[in-house]
Amino acid sequence: MAKKADAQSPAPHVADSHDLIRVHGARENNLKDVSIEIPKRRLTVFTGVSGSGKSSLVFNTIAAESQRLINETYSAFVQGFMPTLARPEVDVLDGLTTAITVDQQRLGADPRSTVGTVTDANAMLRILFSRLGAPHIGPPSAYAFNVPSVRASGAITVERGASKAEKVSFTRTGGMCPRCEGRGTVSDIDLSRLFDDSKSINEGAITVPGYKGGGWNSRLYAESGFFDPDKPISKFTQQELHDFLHREPTRMKIAGINMTYEGLIPRVQKSMLSKDKEAMQPHIREFVDRAVAFTTCPECEGTRLSEGARASKIAGTSIADACAMQISDLAEWVRGLDEPSVAPLLTKLQHTLESFVEIGLGYLSLERPSGTLSGGEAQRVKMIRHLGSSLTDTTYVFDEPTTGLHPHDIQRMNGLLLRLRDKGNTVLVVEHKPETIAIADHVVDLGPGAGTAGGTVCFEGDIEGLRASGTITGRHFDDRASLKETVRKPTGNLEVRGATAHNLRDVDVDVPLGVLTVITGVAGSGKSSLVHGSIPAGAGVVSVDQSPIRGSRRSNPATYTGLLDPIRKAFAKANDVKPALFSANSEGACPTCNGAGVVYTDLAMMAGVASTCEECEGKRFQASVLEYHLGGRDISEVLAMSVTDAEEFFGAGDAHTPAAHRILGRLADVGLGYLSLGQPLTTLSGGERQRLKLATHMADKGGVYVLDEPTAGLHLADVEQLLGLLDRLVDSGKSVIVVEHHQAVMAHADWIIDLGPGAGHDGGQIVFEGTPVDLVADRSTLTGRHLAAYVGA
Repeated sequence: MAKKADAQSPAPHVADSHDLIRVHGARENNLKDVSIEIPKRRLTVFTGVSGSGKSSLVFNTIAAESQRLINETYSAFVQGFMPTLARPEVDVLDGLTTAITVDQQRLGADPRSTVGTVTDANAMLRILFSRLGAPHIGPPSAYAFNVPSVRASGAITVERGASKAEKVSFTRTGGMCPRCEGRGTVSDIDLSRLFDDSKSINEGAITVPGYKGGGWNSRLYAESGFFDPDKPISKFTQQELHDFLHREPTRMKIAGINMTYEGLIPRVQKSMLSKDKEAMQPHIREFVDRAVAFTTCPECEGTRLSEGARASKIAGTSIADACAMQISDLAEWVRGLDEPSVAPLLTKLQHTLESFVEIGLGYLSLERPSGTLSGGEAQRVKMIRHLGSSLTDTTYVFDEPTTGLHPHDIQRMNGLLLRLRDKGNTVLVVEHKPETIAIADHVVDLGPGAGTAGGTVCFEGDIEGLRASGTITGRHFDDRASLKETVRKPTGNLEVRGATAHNLRDVDVDVPLGVLTVITGVAGSGKSSLVHGSIPAGAGVVSVDQSPIRGSRRSNPATYTGLLDPIRKAFAKANDVKPALFSANSEGACPTCNGAGVVYTDLAMMAGVASTCEECEGKRFQASVLEYHLGGRDISEVLAMSVTDAEEFFGAGDAHTPAAHRILGRLADVGLGYLSLGQPLTTLSGGERQRLKLATHMADKGGVYVLDEPTAGLHLADVEQLLGLLDRLVDSGKSVIVVEHHQAVMAHADWIIDLGPGAGHDGGQIVFEGTPVDLVADRSTLTGRHLAAYVGA
C-alpha cells in the first residue's frame, strides 16, 4: 500500500525572496566603504551625530541611485529635460525599489504659489465651484487666480474645398484679478529711490543696483537718443520724462547691437518686482525694501480673484472665503455639502483636507503663500499627497520629519510613518529625536564622529541593542536634561503690546532681557508670529532663522563667513603677490574648469556628465598658484582642512593669522568643527546652515539674539554643546530668545513663554509665563505635561 506523503508547506516563491536592500562599498562624501543590509517593508531609522554621513548614505546613495535608474527608463529625448544624476560612489546596490524623497527643501516661493496650489486642494475646489457655484460664471479656470481672462477676435482662413475667410472670436474666462495679476498685493514705487533728479544719466542719476558704472543697463538709457544724457533729469520735458520712465518696449540698435529699450519703471518691475523677494541677492532685496511699498490690492482685497469669481457662491461661501478659512474649518464645511452629482469629488477633497488636519497642519489656510512655510511644514505638506496613495512596495525617504514639531505632534507623525510602513512600504528616516527612534524596526547608527571622523556604521540592530551598544547615540539615548535649580535674573524687559500678526489675539507680553528665554507651543500656535512680528531684526536684534543660504556650488563656509579674505591676504603677504590669485572665482582659477573643480560635458540628447577636472585634479586653482605656500601648505590644502585643523593651523607658527583664527573659533563654538573650509554650501543640511549663520552673526554688535529652533538637525550629544554656547552668549551680556520644541532646551531656560492652547484660531494666546520649574509644577498646558514626563517629575 502506498504511503501517504507528508503534507508540506509549499516552497516560498523566488519572487518573495527580495526582502533586503543591500549596500556594499558606499563611498559618497565621507562614507568609508560602508556595507549594510536594510530590511524591506520595515521602518529603518538612521542616527548619528551631525555630519556623520546619514544623508550621504540615505539621500546621496540609496535614493539617488533609485531615482537615476528610474530616469534611465525614459527615452533619451525625455532624459534631456531631466536633472542629471551621477552614479553614486558605491560598489553594489541591490534590491532597490522606487524611492520617493520627502525632504525639507522649501516649496517654490513664487508669489502665486499657495498651499492650495501645491496640493490638489485648490484644483478640486475650482471644479466644485464651476459645478455648484451660483451664479455660474464658467469652467474651473474662471476660479483660478493664475489664469487671466482673454478676449480675441479676427479672421481665419478655412481650407475646405474652396478656401474662404471666416470671422471667429475667442474668449477664455479666467479668475485672475486684473489689477494685481493674481498676486494679492500691488507695488507702489518711490521714484526718489530709482534716480537722483539733480544729476544727469551720465553723472550716475540712476540709483537702481546694476544700473551704475557704465554697464549695459546704464548705456541703454544714455545712448537711447530719447533724451540728452548730460541734462539733469529735473530739466527733462514731459515727453522726455515719459520716455525715460514709462516708454513701451522699443527695438533699437545701441553700440551696433540690437536691443530692446523700455522705460525704467516697467524694466525694474519685470527684473525685480515680479520675482520672489526671498530668492533675491541681499543688496537687491534691500533696494526693493527701500524703494517699493507692497500694499493689499484694493480691487480684490488680497484674495487674488476677479470680481466674478468672488461673486459666485455655494451656500453663501465664495471660493475666496473657502481658501481663507482655516483648513480644519474648511473640512467641516465640505463635510456639510450633500450633492450627489459631485459625490466622488467631495469625497476626495474631504480626504485631502482631513489629511492636513491629521498631519498637524489644520491651522493653515489654502491661500497661505507656500514660500512662508517653514522647512518642517513644507515637508508635511509634501507628505499629504502620499497619505492617500495606492502605491505599495515603495521606499519613502524622510529627512527629520519631526523638525518644527511639538512633542505632542511627534506622536501623530510617528503614527503616519507606521501607517506608510503597514501598507507594505519601506520607510527610511534620518532622525535625532528619541521618540521617533523608539518606534523603529531597525536602527543604523553612523559615526563615531563627524566629517572625516565619521562615515562608518557603528551599530545595526533594534532599539534594545542600540541602548546596550555603547555608541554615542546609545549612550545619550536615555539622557534627560534636569530642570535648573537657579535661574538668572532679567536685566530689563522687551515690551510687546497688542500683537495681532497672523493668529495672535491682541497679545501683551514682557520678554525678559539678559536671560535665556524659550518660546514654545504646538506647531501653529503663533510662536514665529510673536517673535518675528514683534521683535523685528534690526537695531540691536540679530535674527538667525533656517531660511536657505543663497549660494552656488562655488560658495563654501570660507567664502560665506568672510574667512577667505584674511586667508588670501596672509598668502599674498607671505609670497608678495596679489590676493586675487588665491580665489578660485578670480585670477587664480584653473582655466580648464574656471575654478569649479569639475568639468560638465553636455551629451546632447543623453544625460550630461560631470567629471573631475584633469588639469587641476579638482583643486580648482592654477598649478602656478599652488606653488605659493603659507606655513608649508598651499591654498587648496588649506581649503581641504576641517575647521578644527584650520583653527590650530592659523592659531600659531608661520601661519598665525588672528583675523582667520577668530572666525574659525566661532565656527568651532557652534559645533561645526568637522566641516571642511571648501565644502560647497549646497551640501549642508538645514541645521548646519543655521549654525553657519549663527557663527557669522556672533561677531555682530546686537544685544538681542533671536534663534529659530537651533536644535534642528542636532544629535542628542550636540544639544549639550549648543546649550553651552547659549549660556556663553547670555553670560557675555546678550539676551537670547529661542523658539524651540526640544525639552532639553526648555529645561535649561531661565524663562518660558508658552503659546496655545491649540493651533491656528485655537491658539494665539499666552497660556503660561514663568520658570521651567513652575511650568512643570503647574502642568496646565500641553507643554507642561510633556516637559514633566521628559524630566521624570
